[in-house]
Amino acid sequence: MRRASTLASSVLSRTLTPTLHEGGALSSINHRFLLVALYSTTSNTGSSHSRRIFNPFSSSLGVAGALVSAAVAASLSQDVLAKEPPRAELVPKEVVLYQYEACPFCNKVKAYLDYYDIPYKVVEVNPISKKEIKWSDYKKVPILTVDGEQLVDSSAIIDKLRNKIHGKEIVESASDKDDDEEIKWRRWVDNHLVHVLSPNIYRNTSEALESFDYITSNGNFSFTEKITVKYAGAAAMYFVSKKLKKKYNITDERAALYEAAETWVDALNGREFLGGSKPNLADLAVFGVLRPIRYLRSGRDMVEQTRIGDWYTRMENAVGESARIKA
Repeated sequence: MRRASTLASSVLSRTLTPTLHEGGALSSINHRFLLVALYSTTSNTGSSHSRRIFNPFSSSLGVAGALVSAAVAASLSQDVLAKEPPRAELVPKEVVLYQYEACPFCNKVKAYLDYYDIPYKVVEVNPISKKEIKWSDYKKVPILTVDGEQLVDSSAIIDKLRNKIHGKEIVESASDKDDDEEIKWRRWVDNHLVHVLSPNIYRNTSEALESFDYITSNGNFSFTEKITVKYAGAAAMYFVSKKLKKKYNITDERAALYEAAETWVDALNGREFLGGSKPNLADLAVFGVLRPIRYLRSGRDMVEQTRIGDWYTRMENAVGESARIKA
């Protein structure tokens, strides 16, 4: 009991100072504990959540007609929703992601790897000891090693991977207008959207506990750390989220989340994706950072109260199954 109390005091003593940086979280809040507190919620995409598809014409069409319609629809959407694996000779031989399971920046990288079907291994980093990345001078996550080369910072990782595996002809194929739009919204994700998430998932004590239940279930913690971090962390982050609201001029956290979701849907301007018929890097960035909160209360509220749900479902279908290599 004394050991748990000491650990709680140690963890909480590291959580007292706020500025959001990738993979390290609040500069004033200790990097070892708080990053997981800010960003670890839930992460695996898909298989545990059933998806229901409603066909409004099924009642009026016969069984045969419905089957034909489904076949045609599947055929027409195949190109749109297909993954885009790079040429075999460009696929790296070994890709390893050092991460916190539900960190939004880590999920940006995973969304890219999953969509392009690039196999990768995952090393879950303990946010307190960080022993898994002691070999690196860079002490934040994500860190991606590609055939032994270390890449850091989620946006830079994605840019370097794109250049590495797709070749210049694909990178240079987009028009300047398309490229400018993609860059604008990728920056919006990093500079605005991520700052709205923490005040929402730690909005009240019940949501903070919900978030930390996922954190401790999916993170790399010892048994003692799981017990201590769940309750001490939830309490700490409830108060820290209030400081974050003030720092980023957020009055109503849910309204800010809904506004961000609607802003993104407006940016689509009627398109299936910002990239048109298929996702671009901005689509993958938005999807990646929202994926950790999607099935928390804040994410469920966002889908119910805004127009983002249809786009999110399209992205789930487009990104598809994880390319992660199971240990």
